[in-house]
Amino acid sequence: MFYTRGTKDDFDRYAKLTGDPGWSWDAILPYFLKAKPNEKWVPPADHHDTRGQFDPSVHGTAGFIQTSISGFQYPIFQSKVLQTTKELPNVFPFNLDMNSGKPLGLGWLQYTIGHGRRSSSATSYLAPEFIRRENLHVLLHAQVSKLVDLRNATGKLSFERFTHAWAGMSQFTATASKEIVLSAGTVGTPNILMHSGIGDQGILNALGIPTLLHLPSVGQNVSDQPAFAASWAVNFNQTMELVTQNTTRFNEAFAEWNRSHTGPLVDFSPTYVAWLRLDADSPIFENHTDPSAGLDTPHIELAITPGVAGFGVSEPGHFVGAGMALVTPISRGSVTINSSDPLAPPLIDLGMLTSDFDLFALREALKRAQQFFDTPVWRDSIIGPVEDFENITSDALDEIIRNTAGPSLHLVGSAGMSARDAPYGVVDPDLLVKGVEGLRIVDASVLPLIPSAHTQAATYVVAERGADLIKQRWE
Repeated sequence: MFYTRGTKDDFDRYAKLTGDPGWSWDAILPYFLKAKPNEKWVPPADHHDTRGQFDPSVHGTAGFIQTSISGFQYPIFQSKVLQTTKELPNVFPFNLDMNSGKPLGLGWLQYTIGHGRRSSSATSYLAPEFIRRENLHVLLHAQVSKLVDLRNATGKLSFERFTHAWAGMSQFTATASKEIVLSAGTVGTPNILMHSGIGDQGILNALGIPTLLHLPSVGQNVSDQPAFAASWAVNFNQTMELVTQNTTRFNEAFAEWNRSHTGPLVDFSPTYVAWLRLDADSPIFENHTDPSAGLDTPHIELAITPGVAGFGVSEPGHFVGAGMALVTPISRGSVTINSSDPLAPPLIDLGMLTSDFDLFALREALKRAQQFFDTPVWRDSIIGPVEDFENITSDALDEIIRNTAGPSLHLVGSAGMSARDAPYGVVDPDLLVKGVEGLRIVDASVLPLIPSAHTQAATYVVAERGADLIKQRWE
């Protein structure tokens, strides 16, 4: 539910990679704002004064997805977080609004939450007033099995039909009058393409799937943001444990939310987030090119929580924490298939932490979290870390990170965009599958590089611009 757009650098790099200025920050920003709004900023659930907590000029107010900031307050925790930005301004400078295109620093986390409830594509784009439209038909409990090849008069590969089925039941074929739009996500999209004969010829031949188009980039270049967490015990009780470790208070909070959509259950745990870069003279850059899109782009994220961060803390008490993520990973993975059965699950290999850069960056993220909670304002409150990361060897720390870090579920890249004449990639800048007619992909799989943010906002923008590209083609 984090609403983070990424940086101006991220989108400008997309424009450079694809040769299409329509993917630049300046071209994409209107989709967030008033011209073609995706976002609808709303007051937080508690209607507190939000002046100085976000910048209204970089937010839309007439879109579909409701966004806001924390709707329940933890005053002691919040005052200490903000004081940290004053005590360590060179490390954690206060940033009024991370969604301005320049997120470096620490600021209030923005969520896709409106009036105490989650806002999503299901509650907005598929809201009752839209799902009832006569030109929209939603088929439930069906899975697309493959696309059907209908070569055009010139012999070029063309797709106008697809088959779908329920497990163990008959297949049905649907026909498109203009084009097929594939939006099955970073995992589902390459799975459908490969079962349709579009992908690496070697993989398809080994499974007995006839190759209609040798497109080796399908399912490759997948990236996700590895993350792990750390927590510290504190001596004040204004934390989430007031609710999570007390059944009576939890039931009261749940009743309050059901009654008025207010109270401590209106928010996801983190209240603030810091976006930070590795030091320019870090030794890791002696052997690795900086993977970030530019100097205004972070390498790491710290989600600061008024309670336990992550999982695995079972002892009673009160805690603060940091969820740490590498948002510019070098490691790459893949989504592929090992069966000709289109209903069989695909093989997902994230390739996580296969680059020593990624492991180094997560170690640095932990150091920044330790630095954050070791500032003077915290010293009279911190009892100690839950995990003793300080008194262990570097090798032991690496082993802990490898064993506890996991994916952020922000997968992108399995059907990446590239320039029209590039010999790699799956779709062109108009999101049309290369070498094919009548087939377009509109989902997070087309992002060639992961944005330095949670991917929700970027995915909405891909969909909004994709809709415009489709309308421009057929209107």
